[in-house]
Amino acid sequence: MELLEIVKKIANALDDKKAFDVKVLDITKISVLADYFVLASGDNSSQLQAMMDIVEEVMYKNGINSKRVEGSANSSWILMDYNDVVIHIFNKEEREFYNLDKVWSDGELVEF
Repeated sequence: MELLEIVKKIANALDDKKAFDVKVLDITKISVLADYFVLASGDNSSQLQAMMDIVEEVMYKNGINSKRVEGSANSSWILMDYNDVVIHIFNKEEREFYNLDKVWSDGELVEF
C-alpha cells in the first residue's frame, strides 16, 4: 500500500476517534525529517490514549513499526515517529502553544 494511503487511513481513524482539527501535511519539499506530518488534538487523556492506540493499530496492520514514541496519554503532546510519517497528538493548549500548524505552514495540506 502506498504511504499516502496509509497516512489518509491514519487521519480518518483519528477522525473516527473524535480527534479535532486533524491535518495532514506533505513536507517532502521542505524537510528531510519525514514525508508527512499528521497533527491532531484531543480533549482529555482517555481520548489521547484512544488516538495513540488507533495510530499504532493502523501502522501495525500495514507492517510499519515505530521508530520512537514520545509521551503517553498523560502527556499533553504525544509524538509518534514512523520514519516517513510523524504523528503529533496534542491536547488543545499544547497545540496552540507550539503552533506546528504555522511552523510547518509551507507544507502542502493533504485532503483525506
